[in-house]
Amino acid sequence: MDDKTVLSRIHGLVDEEHKLRQQLSKGEISSSEEHERLKEVEEALDQCWDLLRRRRAAREYGNDPNSEQAHSVGEVEGYLQ
Repeated sequence: MDDKTVLSRIHGLVDEEHKLRQQLSKGEISSSEEHERLKEVEEALDQCWDLLRRRRAAREYGNDPNSEQAHSVGEVEGYLQ
């Protein structure tokens, strides 16, 4: 997955996040449905941002960014801030 593809995925997930919030405000989905799906979207966003940062770091240090793969949700969500 190249940077452009990762960024496209990020934009799609952000759009989905906005759509979910709109659906909730219009009463089209329940709060629990929105919460459950938002959690999945936020985890996917975290994975994408992590991959993009690692690809950029690899490129900066002269390594092949294509060798970077997405880490699991558990690994990404377990990072210390």
